[in-house]
Amino acid sequence: MKRFAKNYLPAIVAVLAVLVLWQVLATSGAVPSYMLPSPAKVLAVFPAEGQLLWSHSLVTLEEAALGLAAGVALGFAFAVLMDAFDVLRRAIYPLLVLSQTVPVVAIAPLLVLWLGYDITPKVVLVALVTFFPIAVGLLQGFQSVDPDEVNLMRAMGASRWQVFRFVKIPGALPEFFSGLRIAVAYAVVGAVISEWLGGFNGLGVYMTRVQKAFAFDRMFAVIFVISAISLLLMLLVGLVERKSMPWRSARQEKE
Repeated sequence: MKRFAKNYLPAIVAVLAVLVLWQVLATSGAVPSYMLPSPAKVLAVFPAEGQLLWSHSLVTLEEAALGLAAGVALGFAFAVLMDAFDVLRRAIYPLLVLSQTVPVVAIAPLLVLWLGYDITPKVVLVALVTFFPIAVGLLQGFQSVDPDEVNLMRAMGASRWQVFRFVKIPGALPEFFSGLRIAVAYAVVGAVISEWLGGFNGLGVYMTRVQKAFAFDRMFAVIFVISAISLLLMLLVGLVERKSMPWRSARQEKE
């Protein structure tokens, strides 16, 4: 209970304070209701539109999951290659940084033009926006491994694969999960943005429809759903992190 209060209670209080302030602003007339619907009106959308929001959420979640899996695999491959070959690191890393300067909204229409309106361009876009934090995080983790541990393994006759398996991967796990948390949030947002510019189903498609109808209460409801999905995925990453690094969890509990 003390751990819950320490880790989560401040965030819960902050969220409740924002909701109360939002409700006051929306009901006091300080902001017109058609511009800022109250939280009560937004919550009332879910009983009426719950089934529709659920079906669109499943589509977006599928796109985000497939794109995230591809982004993690791509980021892992890039990180391993850049760690193994210094020439590749000096050649590829600037290109990775440069790729992040291109706006996602500029890439999405091209992907739709090249790949069509089905799920493929959405998955590709999510992969493109998620592989960067994975690649950078893993590369930093690989290169921050204690060189004495690597030298000890080599002195004991360990192969390059064994050094990678037993030293570099465990040493890079904290940075990997930090990058994965960022990538999870990017995945959902990337999927929604790709749906804005072309598609038939998904939260992004639903959002464009209700925006054109000036149904801002439904639009805020979609934002709530997107935030909830991102939060749940980040909590799932945290759970996997604790299972993957039990030694770190034990140390944090002692502290």
